Amino acid sequence: MSKRWIQFGSALVCMIMIANLQYAWTLFVKPIMQAHKGWTLAGLGAAASLFLVCETWITPVEGWLIDRLGPRWFLTIGGILVGIGWTSMGYADSLSQLKLFYAIAGVGAAFIYSGSVATALKWFPDKRGTVSGFITAGFGAGAALFIPFIGFFLNPSPLHLWRVFSFLQPLVDHMTKTSNYHTVFFYTGIGQGLLIILAAQLLHNPGPDFHVSPAAKKPVSPKVRRNTQQFNSLQMLKTPHFYLLFISFVMINAGGSMVTIQTASVADFFKISAAAVTAAITVGRLANGGGRIFWGWISDRIGREMAMLIPYILQAFSLIAVLLVGRTSGKAFTISLMVLYFIWGSMFALFPAIIGDYYGASNATSNYGFLYMAKGVAAILAGWVAGLFFQKFGNWNTVFYCAAVMAFLGALIILVVRAMPLPTRADVEPALATAKAG
Repeated sequence: MSKRWIQFGSALVCMIMIANLQYAWTLFVKPIMQAHKGWTLAGLGAAASLFLVCETWITPVEGWLIDRLGPRWFLTIGGILVGIGWTSMGYADSLSQLKLFYAIAGVGAAFIYSGSVATALKWFPDKRGTVSGFITAGFGAGAALFIPFIGFFLNPSPLHLWRVFSFLQPLVDHMTKTSNYHTVFFYTGIGQGLLIILAAQLLHNPGPDFHVSPAAKKPVSPKVRRNTQQFNSLQMLKTPHFYLLFISFVMINAGGSMVTIQTASVADFFKISAAAVTAAITVGRLANGGGRIFWGWISDRIGREMAMLIPYILQAFSLIAVLLVGRTSGKAFTISLMVLYFIWGSMFALFPAIIGDYYGASNATSNYGFLYMAKGVAAILAGWVAGLFFQKFGNWNTVFYCAAVMAFLGALIILVVRAMPLPTRADVEPALATAKAG
C-alpha cells in the first residue's frame, strides 16, 4: 500500500517538470518575435503544434513498451530529451531550429506523460479518476510554480530580497540585468531535466503480488461502468467506442489548447497588460489542476460519462465568456480564464480513466496512448489553424465561436457513448455464442 504512494509522488514530480513545455510557452512568444524579425505568430503557432504532435503521436509505441518493460528507463530518456530540447530552444537561430528543438522536447514529454499516467491506471484501480486527476494536475497546474519567475525574468525589474536573504542580492541583481528568454530557457531546461531523471529512478509497474492486494480488490461505485475484459490496443481499435472518444477528445481539447497557445496574443489583441496576463496564466494553471482533481473525484462517484457531459457543455459557454467578457479588463480576463481552465482540465483526468474502465488496466498505457494522439490533431487546429484564422479575419471571434461549437458537439458524442453497451472483444463474442448454444 505504501509503495504505490511512492509511485504516485514520483510520477507527480515528473509531470510538474514538463508543465512549462506547454503552459509557459505563451510567455516566450512575444520576446522571441521581438528578437527575430520575420518570425510570425502563425510560424510560432506551428512550432507549438509540432511540439504537441510529437508529445502525442508517439505515445502508442512508447506506451506499449512501458506496459511491458516498465517506466523507469523511458522516463529517464524523456528527462534527457526534455532538458536538451528546452534548453536548446533558447539558442535557436532559425524558426526551423526552434521547431526541431521543441519537437525533441515533445518526444521527451510523451515518455513522461504516458509513464506517469500509467501510475494512476495500474496502481490505483480503486481511485482511478481521482488519482488520474491528481497526476494530470501536476501537468496542468505545475507551471504555476514557475510562471511568476519566468514572467519576471522575461520582463525583469529591480527586486529587493528580505534581509535574511540579502547575501543572494548580488546574484539576483546580476540575473535581472542579464536575463532574457535565452537564459530562462537554459536554466529551466537543465533544472527540469535533472529532476525528472532523479524521480524516474523510483518508478516501476506493479508486480503480480499487487493484483491480489487489498488495494486491487477495493470496490468502485456502481455508477462507474467497468469492463471485466482486458483489451490490447488492436482489439480496442476494433470497437466503435474508441473512435467516438477520439473525436470527442479532439473537439474538447481544441478550444482549451487554443487559449493556452494563444493566451498572450489574445491578451495583446484585447489590450490586456503583461502583468495581468502573467496573473491570468498563473491562476489559470492552478484552476486547471484543481479542475482535473475535482472532476476526476466526481467521476468516481457519478460515473465517467456524466462527469464528462457536464463540463464539456459548460466549456462551450466559458469560451464565449473569454471572448465577450474577458476583453473588458485584466480582472475579467483572469477570472474568465480561471473558469475556462477549471472546466477544460476535466478531460485530462476523465479520458485516461474511461480508457482504463472500458478496456482494462493491463494495456492501459498503450491504449491511452492511441487516444492521446487526438491531442496532436487538436494542436494543429489550436496553434497553426487558429493563427491563420486570426491573420485572415483580423480578430479572434471566429476562432472562439468555432471552438465553442466543437465543445458542444463533443459533449453530445459522450451522450452517444453513454447509451452504448460496454465494448466487447471480437474474439470473445464467438466464444459466448458457442457457450450459449451449448
